Amino acid sequence: MVKFLQGLIVMDQVTTTDKIKNYIETKGEGWVFTAKDLLELGSEEAIHVTLHRLNEKGDIKRISHGIYYWPETNEMFGILPPDVKLVAQSLADKYRIRIQPSGAYAANLLGLSEQVPAKVVFLTDGDNKKIKIGKMDITFKKTTPKNMSMAGRISGLVVQALKYMGKEYIDQRKINKIKKKLSDGDKIILREDADLAPMWIRNIIIKKILE
Repeated sequence: MVKFLQGLIVMDQVTTTDKIKNYIETKGEGWVFTAKDLLELGSEEAIHVTLHRLNEKGDIKRISHGIYYWPETNEMFGILPPDVKLVAQSLADKYRIRIQPSGAYAANLLGLSEQVPAKVVFLTDGDNKKIKIGKMDITFKKTTPKNMSMAGRISGLVVQALKYMGKEYIDQRKINKIKKKLSDGDKIILREDADLAPMWIRNIIIKKILE
C-alpha cells in the first residue's frame, strides 16, 4: 500500500513537472516569474520542488530568492541577462509593493540615454531592498507618498527622467525624443497628472511636450 501511494506521488510530480515546463515554454524565452505564477499547475510543494530541480538542471535560472528566469539565448552573446524591468515587477508583485523607475534608468527607458546603467534604482512604497543580477545592481528605494503618486504611469516615468536630467539640460532634442515615445493615451495621462509634478517639470510637460 505504501509503495502504491509513493508511486502516485511520483506520477503526480512528473505530471506537475511536465505542466510547468510546457507552461514556461508557452511564455517564451526571457520570461521572469515566481512560483505564484504557476499555482494553477499543481500543489505549492510540487511547484517548489519542480522549480528547484529545473534550476539545478540549468533549464531555468534563479535570479533571487523566489524569482526565476527562462534564459534567452543569442548566437553571438550566449545567455542574455533578464530584463531589469521584468525582474523588478516580479519582485514588486511578490512583495505587493508599487515601484517607479527613477534616475538614469528612467532616462534610458525614455530614450534620453542610450546606456543602461549598472545601478538601477526603483522608487517604492515598500522596504529598501538590493539585489544583484550579474554585474547589475537593482535597488528598491523607499520614498514619500508624493513621489509614488504617479507610480506605474507614463507621467511618473517622464517626471523621474526629467528630474534626473536637470532643468538646464532639457533641450529641444530631448523633448522630441520624449514625444516620440508617447502614444495618444500617454499624452492624456500626462496632462491629467501634470499638476502633481514640480512646477518646472509641469511647465515643460504642458508648454513643450504636450504643445
